[in-house]
Amino acid sequence: MEVSGVWLPVVTPFSEGEVDFESYERLIHHYAKSDIKGILPLGTTGEAPVVTPGEALAILKKTVEIVNGRLPVFAGIGGNDTSLVISKVKEAERLGIDGILSVCPYYSRPGQEGLYRHFQAIAEATDLSVLMYNIPCRTGVNMENSTVLRLAEIPNIIGIKDSCGDIRQTLALLASKPENFSVMTGEDHLFLTTLANGGSGGILASAHLETKIFTGVFDRMMVNDLPGARTLWRKVESMVSLLFEEANPGPVKYGLERTGLIRSREMRLPMTDISTVLKIKIDQALGG
Repeated sequence: MEVSGVWLPVVTPFSEGEVDFESYERLIHHYAKSDIKGILPLGTTGEAPVVTPGEALAILKKTVEIVNGRLPVFAGIGGNDTSLVISKVKEAERLGIDGILSVCPYYSRPGQEGLYRHFQAIAEATDLSVLMYNIPCRTGVNMENSTVLRLAEIPNIIGIKDSCGDIRQTLALLASKPENFSVMTGEDHLFLTTLANGGSGGILASAHLETKIFTGVFDRMMVNDLPGARTLWRKVESMVSLLFEEANPGPVKYGLERTGLIRSREMRLPMTDISTVLKIKIDQALGG
């Protein structure tokens, strides 16, 4: 399957320590009616590290149920124990998801051959589509383009979420990738730049807010209207910077609470509420 356009790494709402499924249902219904191209629960933005295994399965089941085929659903399933990741994938695939987003193994910092074998083993253990996720600032290891291109030869590894932090590496990957291999930026501030250089789209936390503008940027680029895309991008560029001024997903959750889409901006430790200064900045950016 093709992965392109704006995908949403959806937040996990909490209220009084529990997953707030009422708010979650409201979120999924809202975004399923928008022009985003896919939903991605249980990513970094979804606070996956602090969601229990039982909660994770309940979230995936609820997502698939509400989306009801309108959009592809990819689950964030990663880790630094390959066999455990495979076990989680097999559990999740029974729920009817379309694919997974799997981050590079963190903390243990495997070499390039270890990264290759990790993703090879995951892909061979499932029929689901696999998006890899390279984010060395969080994992401590960078997947080199040569490794990405080797893995791109595996049929169900269909793309990568690229947050490598090095624009030269990103541009080199875009120039050398196979035609049917998706490169989705995970660096929200590089969304337009990625599209302008042949990228497939973005998995963007900031697209929770002003969603129509983000999808509009993509639509303009698909008809080669770079000036139109730039005009739209300027409307959200400063907001994107604000939403990453403190740790994600705190700023996004604050914005969603303001809009009424979620009941509470609550996060689980070790994440804590954003500063009063940033709240004021976001209020001003969102016009309130």
